[in-house]
Amino acid sequence: MPVNTPQSASSDLFLTLGCGVLIPTYNNAKTLEQLIHGVLEYTDRIILVNDGATDDTASILQRFPQLTVITHPLNEGKGMALRHGFAAAREAGYRYIITIDSDGQHFPSDFHLFLEKIKENPDALIIGARNMTVDNVPGKSTFGNRFSNFWYVVETGIRLPDTQSGFRLYPVERMKGLRFFTSRFEFEIEVIVKAAWNNIPVISVPVNVYYAKPEERISHFRPGKDFTRISFLNTWLVICAFLWYRPLRLLRHLHPAHFRAFLQKNLLDTGESPGRKAMAVAVGIFFGIVPIWGFQLAAAIFAAIFFKLNKAIVALSANISVPPMIPLILYGSLKTGELLTGHTVTLKFSGLNMELLKANAYNFYVYVIGATALSVVAAVFAGLLTYLLLNISGRKKATAART
Repeated sequence: MPVNTPQSASSDLFLTLGCGVLIPTYNNAKTLEQLIHGVLEYTDRIILVNDGATDDTASILQRFPQLTVITHPLNEGKGMALRHGFAAAREAGYRYIITIDSDGQHFPSDFHLFLEKIKENPDALIIGARNMTVDNVPGKSTFGNRFSNFWYVVETGIRLPDTQSGFRLYPVERMKGLRFFTSRFEFEIEVIVKAAWNNIPVISVPVNVYYAKPEERISHFRPGKDFTRISFLNTWLVICAFLWYRPLRLLRHLHPAHFRAFLQKNLLDTGESPGRKAMAVAVGIFFGIVPIWGFQLAAAIFAAIFFKLNKAIVALSANISVPPMIPLILYGSLKTGELLTGHTVTLKFSGLNMELLKANAYNFYVYVIGATALSVVAAVFAGLLTYLLLNISGRKKATAART
């Protein structure tokens, strides 16, 4: 592991900003002592969590009485080590904590990058984005990072270059109210997703990284078990994102006080072509009417992500199925279904709801056929109308600019 050069400016910033360092460790005795010496060159505000190590970790820690050490009798997982470290940091009065892995992969000399970044972005969660083109980077790490980055965009709408790096700065005081349920490697995904969902800025800063040769590398990541746990977590987070986080964020934007600004920003001033905007409206209208009640908004947002459409426009258009419009959509679907099937439904517009439709299989069949057809027709009509109006508006603006 490279030798670090002390920087007094970083030492001062640790105190000024109320920051400390958290080292979770498990059976990394070969690199642990050198790492602790490296961190001590910058600060002695160190919390170390010995997560049930069975090697020489305990004897090494006896040489550093200045550390705050938390010991787990048995291995509880990296997630629990971090969670207990966060709690200890808050008890010590720290506002921020920088986490650094004990396997020698990270450079304490990069601490100043986090400290300077947090001065510009108070209370942000900062991830140290590794250079994944250096020597000896495992292929599974590159794939895992891309996999994680993709799902993070789906879950939060935020693009980051490295969502798996353990070299991070956490705003532990700001995170006090967050609740977590994971305990191992997957915690580092859960924490950045829930931070984003709770309006904590999640940003990155480029950092150096060192990967030992394969024969010298120590890793406690279990590809089978841990990748399965991560996959289950991402599945749950995606469901929560579509059913709760993204609709909630949309509703916040649609507050009457912000509605005009929302439309201006997301419909008129996006820099997208009229065709792309019209397609977004069409997709939203389609999913707002198609008979998949309960999943319409989630499906619309997924389609927006898949087709790379304006998610705000799609979500807004999908809200055509708001309660006041539901009887009208149901009635229109029934009438369309009658035309297509040749069957007549005796239900009246007054008091029409889904329960009445589901109570009769015959009526429900006519409704499903009609709603599917109506969703396509309405989507095409809304898309064409949007395209026409946006082109007219564009021409007026161009004419006004010339005069």
